[in-house]
Amino acid sequence: MVRVRTKDYGRQYRELWPELGPALERIFLTDDPILGSAVERFEVDLARYHGVAHAIGVGSGTDAIVWTARELGLGPGDEVVTCAHTFAGVVSALIQAGVEPRLVDGAPGSGLLDAEQVERALTARVRAVVAVHMYGEPVDLAPLVALCRSRGLFLIEDAAQAHGARYRGRAVGGFGDAAVLSFHPSKNLGAFGDGGAVLTSSDQLAARLRIARNLGKDGKHRFAVLGPNSKLDTLQAAILELKLRHLDGWVARRRALAARYLEGLAGVGDLILPVSRAPSEHAYHLFVVQSARRDALREHLAAREIQTGLHYPIPVARQPAFAGRFDPGAFPVAENLARTVLSLPLSHDHDDREIDAVIAEVRRFFEAG
Repeated sequence: MVRVRTKDYGRQYRELWPELGPALERIFLTDDPILGSAVERFEVDLARYHGVAHAIGVGSGTDAIVWTARELGLGPGDEVVTCAHTFAGVVSALIQAGVEPRLVDGAPGSGLLDAEQVERALTARVRAVVAVHMYGEPVDLAPLVALCRSRGLFLIEDAAQAHGARYRGRAVGGFGDAAVLSFHPSKNLGAFGDGGAVLTSSDQLAARLRIARNLGKDGKHRFAVLGPNSKLDTLQAAILELKLRHLDGWVARRRALAARYLEGLAGVGDLILPVSRAPSEHAYHLFVVQSARRDALREHLAAREIQTGLHYPIPVARQPAFAGRFDPGAFPVAENLARTVLSLPLSHDHDDREIDAVIAEVRRFFEAG
C-alpha cells in the first residue's frame, strides 16, 4: 500500500536545502530581521514576475485584503461584489475592512466569478469587485476588466490560490487595480509560516500600503496614519525569493500530474474533473473533483492511507460568522459544490507512483459500486 499525503513539507525542503541552507545563513548573519534587504529583493522579483510596478509584502493574505480595501478608500456604506464559492476568509477580510460583501453565485461548471452575474448584482453602493482565482484556475478576466472600467469600479484579484496561473499568456495579478497573494505554506509559492503581498501598478496605492503595514509610520518616529504591524518577515522573504525561481517549474510539474489524473480518471463513476479553460492556464494549486458520493469516496481513500481535502464543505453563506448577512438559498451552484467537492493529493512534490495509487483506488471505489 502506498501512503499518499496531501502535503509533505519536509520533502520539499530536503530538495531545496543545498540552495536554501547557505541563503538562510547569509540572512541570519548579515541581514536585518525586520524589512531587511531580502524583503526588498523579493518584492522586486515578485512584481517583475507578475508584470506590475510594485509588490508590498505583508503579514498574511488576510491583511493583504483588509488593507488593500482600506487604502483604496473603501469603507462603511460601500459594497464589494465577490463569489459565493470562495474561501470564507476572503469575506471575513472584507468585513474587517468595514465594507459589506455582496455575494453572487459562481458560474455553473467552474464555480468562478462571472461578469454577467456581477453586472446583475450591481447597486449604487457597489464600489469594487474581488475576483478569486479558485484552486489555481483564473477567473475569465477580460469581461470583468471591461465591466469594472465602464462602471468605475475597483477590480481586486485574489490570486492566493493561483501562483503560477496565467491568463492570455500573462501571470494573473496584473489585470486589476490591485491583487492580493497569500504565502501560506500550502500554496504553490509558500513560506515556512504565514505571509502575504499586494500587487499594484499604482504608485500612490503602493506608497500608502508601505506606510500602513509598518504601524502607519512614514519615518522612524513619525506615525502618519493608523496602521497594523503587518510586515513580511525577512526570513520568509528569503525563502520565498529562492522558491520564486522554481515556481514555473513546479507549476509545470503540477500540470503534468493533473494531466495524469485527467487521463486516469476520465469517465470514472460520476466524477466531474477540473478543466483548464482557454485563455486561462490552470496552476493546479488543488486538484478538485466533484462527486455525489464524495463522503464515501473520501472514507474509502482514508482507509487506504490516502489523504484528501475539502475546499470547502460549508458554503460562505452558511458560515456562523456571517449569520444574517446572506440568504443561503440564493446560491445553488455554491451549495452543490460544498456537497460534492473533494481535493485529491496534488503537489509538485508528488511522484507518478503516488498519483497512480490514488487513481487506482478511486477507480476501485467506483467499480465496486
